[in-house]
Amino acid sequence: MALIKNEDFIQSVADALQYISYYHPLDFVNAVHEAYEKEESPAAKDAMAQILINSRLCAEGKRPICQDTGIVTVFLKIGMDVSWEGGMSVSDMVNEGVRRAYMLPDNVLRASILDDPAGARKNTGDNTPAVIHMELVPGDTVDVKLAAKGGGSENKAKMVMLNPSDSIVDWVEATLPTMGAGWCPPGMLGIGIGGTAEKAAVLAKESLMDPIDIHELRARGPSNRIEELRLEIMDRANALGIGAQGLGGLTTVLDVKILDYPTHAASLPVAMIPNCAATRHAHFSLDGSGIAKLTPPRLEDWPQITWDAGPRARKVNLDTVTRDDIEQWQPGETLLLSGTMLTGRDAAHKRMLGMLEKGEPLPVDLQNKFIYYVGPVDAVRDEVIGPAGPTTATRMDKFTDALLEKTGLMGMIGKAERGPTGIEAIRKHKAVYLMAVGGAAYLVSKAIREAKVVAFEDLGMEAIHEFVVEEMPVTVAVDVNGTSVHQTGPALWKAKIAEHHAIEVN
Repeated sequence: MALIKNEDFIQSVADALQYISYYHPLDFVNAVHEAYEKEESPAAKDAMAQILINSRLCAEGKRPICQDTGIVTVFLKIGMDVSWEGGMSVSDMVNEGVRRAYMLPDNVLRASILDDPAGARKNTGDNTPAVIHMELVPGDTVDVKLAAKGGGSENKAKMVMLNPSDSIVDWVEATLPTMGAGWCPPGMLGIGIGGTAEKAAVLAKESLMDPIDIHELRARGPSNRIEELRLEIMDRANALGIGAQGLGGLTTVLDVKILDYPTHAASLPVAMIPNCAATRHAHFSLDGSGIAKLTPPRLEDWPQITWDAGPRARKVNLDTVTRDDIEQWQPGETLLLSGTMLTGRDAAHKRMLGMLEKGEPLPVDLQNKFIYYVGPVDAVRDEVIGPAGPTTATRMDKFTDALLEKTGLMGMIGKAERGPTGIEAIRKHKAVYLMAVGGAAYLVSKAIREAKVVAFEDLGMEAIHEFVVEEMPVTVAVDVNGTSVHQTGPALWKAKIAEHHAIEVN
């Protein structure tokens, strides 16, 4: 019988969460690098280069891969012969581990969890509570799988109750384009099949805890229907041409993971949950011998990637740019932004529009300014700001028309595509939307020279900041005419991939 100390379990959870905040799994790094080497789309290749460079920087600096340090999800298999030294419940131990990890002074992680989700939505302040799945099993060890799941990818989860005769592959192929790029491809798809609605969702989430091995599967060939499905879905998904960050390209999905469970004769529940470019998970076991040991990867294991947009990028001074200037920007063009920008996410947008509706003056002047959709990590040591990558822009679409009309805002910066409402507002007001790479938050933060909170400090990470940036790389994603690269890019590459496959077949 193993005697496991409460303190050993708590510290193991805390250490693992810190570890995954800055170390990508090497199987993911290798998979992105392989996709990078094969990629033919310049925009997608650039995005993957930034993701790989960011990954190495985070490993070196021990700072978060993404500003969204996630909601903690834990799968526990607790041996029935385990006994505990200490009086805490397992859930309380997990949450104490989360609290320690997210509040560690040397690498503070962003607290994103809100209590009263349908009401006040008040931040809990320490990223607790975690989502915990526990199972009692034979044995005398505690096996732990934990992940920090970003909201951008979690929000793209899909669930369907298919008829038993329906095609799962067809459903995935039809559904994936509706998810947009807010899940930050390239990444993995976790798919749960069977059981009941909630069981399928849990299976999909747990499947994402496994390492990337699709190329090994392809080399040896499938041995059962689930493995056949993985390959079929992978090929059909990548044939869509969505590409890295939704810009169009050869690789959208790095692997497809599937777990299944027996189901009712009348049912075929299917859940699909994507994992983003900030793939973060760890596995460890406790046997009573002390705190779990996680071996750091070697920096030599990261590929040596160089990326320099300078020669082909347009340099923009945000303090002097005019509306005539932005009319010259072309969809897909790379810009290097310098100067002053403001930040704002959902809560700030909602509050600002509420003030405008009441006739109250705003605490910031948005006339001819750019607003960056970001909730940064707090700075540590000598940093100006912590990792500060973009959040999903479509969440701001419903605010865009009113904000552009009432404030004179010139442009917006965020992650992934804009929806039809956002695009129409941009076209109508001759504004512009720029895309920063999701999954490159620490790299982005290196371009921020000054940062301060200028409004709504009570909103925490959603407060309005003023950033002074120097050559921050972005892509023109929606121009003043409403042309979106997230529509034109995937369409172009879907056609190219289909043409290439037709040539191969013939």
